[in-house]
This record gives sequence, structure tokens and C-alpha cells, in this order.
Amino acid sequence: MKRWLVTGGAGFLGSHLTEALLVQGDSVVVLDDFSTGNRENLQHLFNYETLEVIEHDVLSPISVDVDGIFNLASPASPIQYQRLPVKTIKTNVLGAINMLELAHSSKIKILQSSTSEVYGDPNVSPQAESYWGNVNPIGIRSCYDEGKRVAETLFFDYHRQYGLEIKIARIFNTYGPRMDPHDGRVVSNFLVQALRGEPITIYGDGLQTRSFCYVQDLISGLIRLMNSPSEITGPINIGNPNEFTMIELAEKIIEITKSRSRIEFQDLPADDPKQRKPDVRLAEKLLGWKPKIQLEEGLKLMLADFSFRV
Repeated sequence: MKRWLVTGGAGFLGSHLTEALLVQGDSVVVLDDFSTGNRENLQHLFNYETLEVIEHDVLSPISVDVDGIFNLASPASPIQYQRLPVKTIKTNVLGAINMLELAHSSKIKILQSSTSEVYGDPNVSPQAESYWGNVNPIGIRSCYDEGKRVAETLFFDYHRQYGLEIKIARIFNTYGPRMDPHDGRVVSNFLVQALRGEPITIYGDGLQTRSFCYVQDLISGLIRLMNSPSEITGPINIGNPNEFTMIELAEKIIEITKSRSRIEFQDLPADDPKQRKPDVRLAEKLLGWKPKIQLEEGLKLMLADFSFRV
């Protein structure tokens, strides 16, 4: 049995990761300041004696005896990080430094949850790990995009200078149960609007694309990356390469919810990427990982959770 530290463990992804680690028989210390995470995401896990929850902000150093760190701490949705831009970039930079220092002093490995946002509004598709990105450094999304890019730099600098074992996962759009219905992400937005019979809001012409990975697939990719040989550092894309326009997503959600909602178009927000499609060949080659659950099946699984929360 291993003992893991999961920062941001009360968030959407963090809670699913915590659950998966506990189910496989490991021990988990969740670190969260609950500024965007939610204790209710962990409530069903409190019967595990191998779970410890510590309310703590990663902006302050901490000492915990663990075998490895999954660093997921950060506001993650546009609504959250645009409401807390300074905290977001501090969490992604200073918080990363504190976790790297803990990993370095404890001689343990550490995984960084990076993001497809490091590619910005890409000029190539699909986006491979070798692509350096097209990012606005001073836009309203920059606190998150550039914070994650700096965190990747820090991880590799600790790896090169100190020999620290690192893993970097670039996470693409992920959806599933326990998403915050009000977090402003497109799948949760569309589901809430469809279930309420409200107009489904599409920004721009609706031809911009995203690729959606079901949360269980994503979590299995993170665990495989953490357990991979030490020479595998990443960055490695973790996501589903099947691409959908926003119109296609809205129509699919209207169909599975049997909603009478109609599509309504509004102006596109600043720096909103026109395309997201991961090249996951590296994950397939190095981790033996690829997503199993496709969008319609995943949306139906998520719908069961959302129906009683909206």
C-alpha cells in the first residue's frame, strides 16, 4: 500500500483521483483550501480509514510523509480563475514550488496536472506534445494558461537540477459526475440549460471544437503515468481525440435529455480557443493508455448525477 498526497483533492478531478487510489487499496492525504473544492465531493469516501483530509493552502509550505504527490491544486474553470486571477497564478507557480520542494526534500516523485490550455489557441491540429503553443500572455485567461506553463518549466528545472522524478500530464477537456453545475464549463453549462429547458448558449458561430474525455478514463491515465518508469517524464497528453463542434455537443445533449431547449448564439469571449484535439499517440505508446468511454455513453452517465443536482 502506498500513501499519496493529492493537492486539490476536493475538486472534480481530485475527488475522482482520490476515490480511485482508495479503491485500489492505497492511502490518500487530501490537501485542499476549499476555495473552489467541495467537501461534498469526498463525503462518500469518509468511511475509508486510509483517507486523511487536511484543510491547507498550497501557497504555504507543508510537511507530509507520503510516497508521491499528485499536484492538482488550482482553480480550473474559466469562471473560477477569472474571478481569482492572482490566486490562480500564485497557486500554479508558488504552490508548485512548495510541492516540488516537498518532493525534493522527501525524495519522492511528483505529478503535475497541466492542461491543454498551454497550447493556447492552436495553429495546428491535433495538438502534439512537441507543439509550443500560441498563448496570449496578458489576456483574461493568462493567469491559468501561463501559470500552468510556468509550472511545467519549474518541474523540468527541478528534474534537471536536482534529479527529481517528475511526471507532467496535459489534461484536455474532461467531464463526468461531480462537476460543479455552475462552473462555466461547456458540458455542465449545456446540461444545466437543457435540464431546465433554458436556451443553450453557444458563444461564437458554434463551429469551434472540443474533445471530451470521461473522467474515469482521465484518472486511469494519470495513475498509469504516475506508475510509469522514472525515465517517462512527459509532458503527455491525456484526453479523448474525438472532436465535436459546440453545435454538435448541444444537439447531442438536447437529444439525450429530451429537452425542448433551443440554441442561442452569443459573442465569443476573448482568447477562446477555436480548436481542441489531443494527439494521444504518446500516451498509447508509453502508457498503453487510450480512452474507452465515448461522448454519448459518458453524457448519459453524467446525466444520472446531474438530474438530481439541477
